[in-house]
Amino acid sequence: MGSQGSRKKSKPLRQEWYLRSLEWSPLRQEKKARLSFSHLAGKATCLPRGGVTMSTRPPMRPPGSVPAVLLGFQPARAFTGALCLQQSSLNKNLNGYHASGTPAHPPETAHMSVRKSTGDPQNLGSSSPGKKHSKENTITINCVTFPHPDTMPEQQLLKPTEWSYCDYFWADKKDPQGNGTVAGFELLLQKQLKGKQMQKEMSEFIRERIKIEEDYAKNLAKLSQNSLAAQEEGSLGEAWAQVKKSLADEAEVHLKFSSKLHSEVEKPLMNFRENFKKDMKKCDHHIADLRKQLASRYVAVEKARKALTERQRDLEMKTQQLEIKLSNKTEEDIKKARRKSTQAGDDLMRCVDLYNQAQSKWFEEMVTTTLELERLEVERVEMIRQHLCQYTQLRHETDMFNQSTVEPVDQLLRKVDPAKDRELWVREHKTGNIRPVDMEI
Repeated sequence: MGSQGSRKKSKPLRQEWYLRSLEWSPLRQEKKARLSFSHLAGKATCLPRGGVTMSTRPPMRPPGSVPAVLLGFQPARAFTGALCLQQSSLNKNLNGYHASGTPAHPPETAHMSVRKSTGDPQNLGSSSPGKKHSKENTITINCVTFPHPDTMPEQQLLKPTEWSYCDYFWADKKDPQGNGTVAGFELLLQKQLKGKQMQKEMSEFIRERIKIEEDYAKNLAKLSQNSLAAQEEGSLGEAWAQVKKSLADEAEVHLKFSSKLHSEVEKPLMNFRENFKKDMKKCDHHIADLRKQLASRYVAVEKARKALTERQRDLEMKTQQLEIKLSNKTEEDIKKARRKSTQAGDDLMRCVDLYNQAQSKWFEEMVTTTLELERLEVERVEMIRQHLCQYTQLRHETDMFNQSTVEPVDQLLRKVDPAKDRELWVREHKTGNIRPVDMEI
């Protein structure tokens, strides 16, 4: 009887000791970490259940080559067990939104996953219906995490008032030719390749212009050798001969014009960035690889989150079993379940960190590459403008030379004198100046 009484008394003590030991659990640690983080940072968002994105921080950090306003980005800080990420105090500089705070691209065209933050840390495997949820802090579109427009303050553009590529192509766009989506970077790449094609077509247009000039010069030279009206005499004959000669001179002017068009306009347009397509293809593969890596990291986060949910559900179930019946086996199972739950939390934290690193790398390369594409486009437009200006300059010079070939004709035409021509002709061809008289009988 005495031993039975002692066992009955020891059971509540063991239960109390065990329940106290649960204070080490991820749930308690999560609450402590969140309270501590709220005190230090002012705001933190803990991971809820389901498929969630873990960050309320700016999803991407900028490279050193972008404006200094971006340097306020800070990487996420994950707490073991709590799995909370820091709310950046400089989230005004978040990317993916206009300065008005609205999304840069409508999210309804892509796969979205909204992430919520709980008002009170709960077991991630279950949520209490009595707890209120705060508004969504992040939204995931095609594996890229953006701040939610309803909860985040308005963002400042990286290059305000410039309509820069690096500000407006973060989201994906619905493919008009299919049911899929096209990445923003892919649109920029298509713009570059289209620009290269337009440049090529302009060069072909100038080549056709050159061909017309060459044919025209050839025909003018041929016409200048024509013998029509070659027998015209006098000052008018001289003027006519100068007209034919001016055709030969004009033919020479057009030949020179066509030659300069080839060397100073057509050839530079054709040869500008000969390896441009290859360079763009390499650039496309680089960004695509980073995006694929980001997608794989996101899949790993979702898988780790699911595993954590299962581990915590298992821990909760075993804890409930302990309240019903306490045994050494149950205690060992709970210890094992707790270790697995903690390990799952660590795995999730690691996966989120790898995801954030991949997204930061993708962000940096996107900013750097889009700014480079922007520079290349400006360079292409400026190059074409300069060569078209050269075309108009050559055209003006051609007109001046053509005018110079006509001036001798004008001078001779002003000297045409029908009376003088008649005199010269009569002197040369006269048959006699004695007129006939009447016959006498």
